[in-house]
Amino acid sequence: MSIEIANESGMPVDSDTLFSVARHALDEMGVNPLAELSILLVDADYMAELNHRWMDGNGPTDVLSFPMDESSVDHGPGESIGGGPSLLGDIVLCPEIAVKQAVAAGHPESAELALLTVHGTLHLLGYDHAEPEEEREMFALQTRLLDSWQAASQAG
Repeated sequence: MSIEIANESGMPVDSDTLFSVARHALDEMGVNPLAELSILLVDADYMAELNHRWMDGNGPTDVLSFPMDESSVDHGPGESIGGGPSLLGDIVLCPEIAVKQAVAAGHPESAELALLTVHGTLHLLGYDHAEPEEEREMFALQTRLLDSWQAASQAG
């Protein structure tokens, strides 16, 4: 599994934690072990620009996902497409926004960034939360993945 992390946010971030939670989520979802994922951390100004350009949003957001080629996503053993690696895409995180959300939620910034990493990963795998049923499914899966990652991290 190739997971590249680039921190261009100007804020200190524990890249090992992001790598660990992303790898766990991809492993648990049965993604091809040769898959490639990129995680980019940016400042609020650049995130606002991306949000405006790609989502027609105003201001910075916490996470954006940019799938490379949805047809190449390997959703698990039953849906494998070809034998080669797939380029999942890019997750863009904004630590400035994550800090604010962590304070509001009453948990550490690292927990918020882990949540956003799993959230972005699920988007790359085709999950969405536009409709109530989709939201229930995606958020339940997100919680399960975070819980299993935390349990595995504490055990190992």
